[in-house]
Amino acid sequence: MSKKNLLELCLSPDLGGLELYMVRCAKALEEDMNVISVINAEGKLEQYYKDTPYRYEAIKRKSGMGAYGTAKKLARIIDENKTEIIHAHWTKDLLTAVLAKKLSTHKPRIVQTRNMTMTRFKDDVYHRWLYKNISLMLPVTYQVKEQLEHFIPQKVRPKIEVLYMGSDKPELLNDEEVKELKDKLGFDLESFNVGMVGRINEAKGQHLLIKAVELLVKKGLSVNAYFVGHPMKESYLEELKHDVKSRGIEQNIHFLGFMKNPHHFYQICDAVVLASMRETFGLVLIEAMQVGTAVIGSNSGGVVEIIDDEKTGLLFENQNYEDLAKKIEMLVGDIHLKENLAKAGQEKCQEKFSNEKQFVKLKSILEEMV
Repeated sequence: MSKKNLLELCLSPDLGGLELYMVRCAKALEEDMNVISVINAEGKLEQYYKDTPYRYEAIKRKSGMGAYGTAKKLARIIDENKTEIIHAHWTKDLLTAVLAKKLSTHKPRIVQTRNMTMTRFKDDVYHRWLYKNISLMLPVTYQVKEQLEHFIPQKVRPKIEVLYMGSDKPELLNDEEVKELKDKLGFDLESFNVGMVGRINEAKGQHLLIKAVELLVKKGLSVNAYFVGHPMKESYLEELKHDVKSRGIEQNIHFLGFMKNPHHFYQICDAVVLASMRETFGLVLIEAMQVGTAVIGSNSGGVVEIIDDEKTGLLFENQNYEDLAKKIEMLVGDIHLKENLAKAGQEKCQEKFSNEKQFVKLKSILEEMV
């Protein structure tokens, strides 16, 4: 049977779980499908394709009246590669994908992995036309699936099937490598070290962990927080640093910048926190659980489909830094609880959220479409 021709599409200018998932899809499906990735020439994804055997094209994304020009470029790539399926990841790319489909000769089917929530009805003329031209939506949680079914009119609603994101099988560090990395990153070996990975912006909740650490320090506990991620705005990062200084906890709060592969970082943390205001899924939690690190997440969105409270991790009240502090304190004071949660979380991750299993399912779904 000949290989199907797949185009992985993500013109997002940012770099986070959504964008990196597209890269993983492209590389995981390469063996069984003819894959080309189309990325933003002014974005941050090209570093994952340069000097690799994986095919890609980088184009400039234009919005407004310029969207037609972007769609024409995408239509050319579709026809040159005889694309049968477009797998889109960024919701803002749907218009470009549909226009390109209309402009192309091959008229590929469009699949979207839906990472974002949907909060209003899509029953206007534009959205009815848009969704009528999409074949399949793959929400990353059952919560998002329910939203899609509720807000998209049935007569134009694409087929919907839940497909969780997975985590790559990690490279585990030995004891000596753990010690070396802790030394390199300036970890305090006598403290309880909490990690947070994600873009530095208010919605991700770095400010909540800072406030939680302040409460714990005032109680006499030795707790440090380490933040990994690039700032959406440098001005916001400076605001956070100023806030840390005003609270007098500069020795407890550390900004490490962006890391291309945070799997090693997770392994040197006592716990990893996800404190986003609204997190559709929570890939950071999956990645931390995969390496056997205890996790704490807010009790909202897709996080509640990942963490079983006090079984595979801890949940805290969304946006409540005092409750977050209480959950961190539970782990500081009970090493057996921390180890048991980490072990159970790792087992759940291997059973339910492994990339290998999820990509086998994705491949099957895509191949059945054409």
